[in-house]
This record gives sequence, C-alpha cells and structure tokens, in this order.
Amino acid sequence: MFDTSHWQRLLVCELKSSSLSGEEFWILVMKILEANAGALTNFEVLDFLCSRGAGRDPTRVIVPVAPSEFKVYDYLEQTAACNQTRQAIGEFLEKCKSIKLAKAEILNIINIRPSSLVELYPIIEEYDNRFGEATETMEEFVETVQLLPPPPNQMQSEQGTAADETEVPDGEKIEVAE
Repeated sequence: MFDTSHWQRLLVCELKSSSLSGEEFWILVMKILEANAGALTNFEVLDFLCSRGAGRDPTRVIVPVAPSEFKVYDYLEQTAACNQTRQAIGEFLEKCKSIKLAKAEILNIINIRPSSLVELYPIIEEYDNRFGEATETMEEFVETVQLLPPPPNQMQSEQGTAADETEVPDGEKIEVAE
C-alpha cells in the first residue's frame, strides 16, 4: 500500500502516435498490470499525476493528461497530499506500528490528516471497544499524526491567526492591517 513505486506496478502508460484521415494524433494507452492490488494514498496519486506532467503545464494543452486527471490534480493540490513527502509518511508509519490499526484506517489518517482526537474518532472503527479508556495513548497518537504536514488551508489559517489578530486590553481581538 505505501510502497514508493506502488502505482508503477499497477499500471503502465504509454503514448502512441496514430493518424486518421491524414491528421496525426496521440493516443494514451494505459494497461492495468495488477487489478485491485491495493489502495493508494492521495500523495501517491498526486505523485503519479505529477510524473505524467499534470503540474507542469499551466495551459493544460501540451501534456497528455486527461481533463479528469487535471481535476483530480487540482483537488489533491488543496489537500494534505500536496505537502506530504515519502519521508514524512514513512516516519508516520514507523511510529504508528505500536497502535493496531487496519490498513484502511491508516490510509484514511494519511489522506485526511486529522489534527485532533475528535477528527480521529470517526476514522477508527469501533473506537470505544478498541481504545476505550486509552485516551492518553490516542492523544499521543494525534501528536504522531502531526508528523504529517497539514493541508495548505490549515497551514495558512494557523499562520494567519497569529499574525493577523492582536488582542486589545479589554480582551477583544482586532484585525491588523499589513
């Protein structure tokens, strides 16, 4: 599931040149090598789309990427996947081995990147039965999840709240113009 070349084993893409009625065009041929081999993280999908050139062509005309792939790329650029690295995911996986989680739960934690116990609760199936009174352990696990970089909008809001607001003596917050 978290192998660096996982998507490369799942499918092969190649461009073929063809002509019809004297006009030359390109055909993208994708072959699935191993169907249902496993789930991919959003980071792996984003990495795959970047390797195909989705992020390099601002005009979206030159690279052989389908419009739907550009939409997926645009969506993933707004999630935590755009700030994640293989190293950060690897460190997270090493540190979360002590907590017995299913692969699907780990995948969702990497993709969603919860920042509190409240956000983690719905991701873990039968949370109360499995972890019940172990709230300290799970709070430590939330700190482990912090190894994964947050989504860009969360990073901006964390930086923005500290820089854009000033507290006045009566306790009221005011916006500071830069």
